[in-house]
Amino acid sequence: MELAKMTTSVAGNYAKDRVTSLFKSDEASEQSRNETQRRNGEIVAETLGDLKGAAMKIGQMASVATDVLPDELAEPLEELQDDAPPMDYEVVAEQIESELGAPPPMLFDRFERKPFASASIGQVHRAVTDGGRRAVVKVQYPGIDNSVDSDLDQLKLALRMSGLVNSNRKEALDRLFAEIRERLHEELDYCNEADNVRLFGEMHADDDWILVPEVIGERSSKRVLTMTELRGDDLETVCEEYDWSQKDEIGTRLFQLFGLQAFRHGAFHADPNPANYAFRPEGRIVLYDYGCVKKLEDEQRRVYAEILRASMNQNYERVDEMMWELGGRAEGTELDPDFYKKLHHIMFEPVMERELYDYGEGLVQRRVEDNTDLFVRHEEAFQPPPGGVYVDRTIVGIHNILRQLKAEVPCGRILDQYMEYADQRSAEIDRQD
Repeated sequence: MELAKMTTSVAGNYAKDRVTSLFKSDEASEQSRNETQRRNGEIVAETLGDLKGAAMKIGQMASVATDVLPDELAEPLEELQDDAPPMDYEVVAEQIESELGAPPPMLFDRFERKPFASASIGQVHRAVTDGGRRAVVKVQYPGIDNSVDSDLDQLKLALRMSGLVNSNRKEALDRLFAEIRERLHEELDYCNEADNVRLFGEMHADDDWILVPEVIGERSSKRVLTMTELRGDDLETVCEEYDWSQKDEIGTRLFQLFGLQAFRHGAFHADPNPANYAFRPEGRIVLYDYGCVKKLEDEQRRVYAEILRASMNQNYERVDEMMWELGGRAEGTELDPDFYKKLHHIMFEPVMERELYDYGEGLVQRRVEDNTDLFVRHEEAFQPPPGGVYVDRTIVGIHNILRQLKAEVPCGRILDQYMEYADQRSAEIDRQD
């Protein structure tokens, strides 16, 4: 009902603006349109934030799609946080008994009634198993999984009727929502998340600096997931209490983590919320929350690697060719000949630096802000490639963590490793063919 009310409100605002603009000057019409879009963006973001649950999760995921959604919507969506109020213990106990056949006191030696974390689709409780293992129990809010498709359809309808998405962006919007729908259904299936935990445990079996929990299968189901507890310090503690060498070590390994997963293993942790990481003073990283994992096909890995390689070599014609192949360019659009060159100077300094790049300086962020007009002029030329929204989401998320750490990272040397992984995989495919 709230989503339907939101749709009616933003559609009404848009229709009213269209009619009144007929009687205004071009300048006044433009100003009115911008104000209506800003107001509609705030209505959408506020509604999703109030609803929590799947609707809020959808807003968080959509917020990274800045090449489909206008600033008037993307910026308010970025403010959405995982701060849903926790379920009462009685609801938690009922959900666990429904899923596992018995209430918490019969399944665990100890189960903390108060959650230590709550988010948009579930909350987490500490427990001790009957075998004495310290564990965390992730419990999904009842009914969340049944509302996903209707919430998605309603939100997409609202965006189309609000004037927030241009008509030539509707196909890209459909692809974006199809990707979000697929990932969100995966995230709501804790059996799938358990499989992801096991997959990442195998992937990182030889990486002693990456810590992955173990699934306790006899206490898990589709809506309840129990894992061994792995503790570490949160990002705020690291920023305040770790020394610079420790921050640099953690920053370097975070930068390595994405390349290792995406280019070597073809599957990466795609929810880079700082709360999904914990850190230890010796530089080890604990990974939490495996609901959102993006898997890349071999061809996708090859194209992404080729884009990086061509960018580093400043072969901008090749970059554009690969963007078309990836599906990131919009049909019927053209770019200024020097667009990629300008983009390279704005954003590629971290990976061009062969020694250490200082994220504390924040130069990339400043340059992006100083060149907003460049991106605005070319926004119609780009669209999210299939699966690309989660690549963007992860890269942006890790970049923001590195900025908070103010770490110095040898980005260029690490990127060389990515290229090696991609080349090795290409060679393997050629041998198989």
